[in-house]
Amino acid sequence: MKKNTFINGAIIATLAIIISKFLGLLYVIPFNSIVGEQSGALYGYAYTIYNLFLAVSTIGLPPAMAKLISEYNALGYFHTKERTYKYGKIIVTVLGMLTFIILFIFAPHIAHAIIGDNTGGNTIEDIALVVRVISTAIIVVPVMAISKGYLQGHKFITPSSTSQVIEQLVRVIVIVVGSYTFLNVFKLGNTLAVAIAVFGATVGAVAALMYIQRKINKNKQEFNLDADIKEEERKITTKEIIKKILFYSLPFVLFGVTMSIFEFVDMLTVVKTLTNRLSYSMKDAENIIGILNTWGNKLNSIVIAISTGVSTSIVPSITTSFVKKNYTDVRSKINQAIQVILFTALPLSIGLSFLAKPVYTLFYGASKLGPIVFKVSVFIALFDCIFNVFVVTSQSLNRFKQVFISLLAGCLAKIILQIPMMVIFDHFGLNASYGSVFASLLGYSTSAIINMIGLRKYFKVSYKSTLDVMLKIVLSLAAMLLPLMVLNIFVDMSHLTRLSSIIICFVYGIIGMIIYFVMTYKLGVMDSVLGSKMMNKINKILKKFSIGKKVKLES
Repeated sequence: MKKNTFINGAIIATLAIIISKFLGLLYVIPFNSIVGEQSGALYGYAYTIYNLFLAVSTIGLPPAMAKLISEYNALGYFHTKERTYKYGKIIVTVLGMLTFIILFIFAPHIAHAIIGDNTGGNTIEDIALVVRVISTAIIVVPVMAISKGYLQGHKFITPSSTSQVIEQLVRVIVIVVGSYTFLNVFKLGNTLAVAIAVFGATVGAVAALMYIQRKINKNKQEFNLDADIKEEERKITTKEIIKKILFYSLPFVLFGVTMSIFEFVDMLTVVKTLTNRLSYSMKDAENIIGILNTWGNKLNSIVIAISTGVSTSIVPSITTSFVKKNYTDVRSKINQAIQVILFTALPLSIGLSFLAKPVYTLFYGASKLGPIVFKVSVFIALFDCIFNVFVVTSQSLNRFKQVFISLLAGCLAKIILQIPMMVIFDHFGLNASYGSVFASLLGYSTSAIINMIGLRKYFKVSYKSTLDVMLKIVLSLAAMLLPLMVLNIFVDMSHLTRLSSIIICFVYGIIGMIIYFVMTYKLGVMDSVLGSKMMNKINKILKKFSIGKKVKLES
């Protein structure tokens, strides 16, 4: 195994996550055809509950583990970091078992909280079943996640990223093969088909854990296990280690819970508000929540993968710089992380929104509500990315109080604005789901702005270079969209098929990417975002193909 630098690690982690998310997108095409949109809502119910309780059961330990391992490595406390990993596994194992028991017992009560006494859609028994099945994953996933954090803390991003691809691949196979077999071969009905699909999370986690453990066992020499114990380490007690684990993990668990709360608020309010206050049918209401929390969310995951990859790499990298008091490097990495997000997530979000109808048709077939909801909800992914980077960076720099205040403010904004925004958007003749999306955007923005101000105040972070890069990105996006809008005049998108959607997405995508990358290359955006080493490699490739003028880089 080889250690990864910040940008190199970010690229590897992002590519692995994109591959995983792409697999996740591919399976939804057959899965949607097998179970239908209403069963997609049932699948979404299970995963929303699972994500919320998983955040509680792991109590933020995986990223906290990466931070602690990285910190102890920088200090040379090699034996203490191994004790930290051991105690971390014990904590998440106990919490995972307790969470599994709670979910299994109280699944019917959770189901009733989701749909109340509404009829005509999924029943309380259906929801309770899939919640119980997916709860089995909480026994395995926390241990697997904390082992990934252990590798990431050592800056071994590649094996932890590979395990994610393995987990997703196995999960997708179980979802597609299992749901088809249960529904079409054994004729067991949609509910059991969805149940076996959500069980894929457990099977995938087991496969990933086996891979990670094998990597750790085969590369023990990389973890400095034979190093002498420093005198300072002898004074560190078990109580101190556990206290530090919990203290470091608290902001991360709040971060994970916050993201789950946003989906949970949607799940508890969207269907009830649409049916009880805004005269939507139960079928349309469940289709909308299915799009927000499942089908549209799958498409959004490609954008969110970018911030996840950056976060995976930035935690150990920025923690090391912080422990060594290299604040110049800290400020540089904060700006670079934001610029990577803007450079990649912004054009991707705008592109997906612009092509909402062909993209949605390509993956899910013709849908009345799908493209309407998705073209706006995709921007949740963009704001999630920005929010993610600011919060994770603040956590890595021990700004725990700031993180707590920002997350609380974001959650309150989402909760308070959710229903009023839906009513307001409906009043102006727009789809009421836009109100839910707008409430999410304001919630994420609130948290991001509080952290951005805090980083500027306490670490003297200047965002001038990022603002300059953002203006150039906006100019590049304008140059990208103009010809696509002209092309749109001549392309009929009123009656799309999957085949025509593929052609449109391909043509528009190629034109858009070429214009955007040429513009950002010429304007020097890539230099700021990717750094000199990566740009030197790109320039060598471009020189071979005689593309453009070689950009002059500082040594």
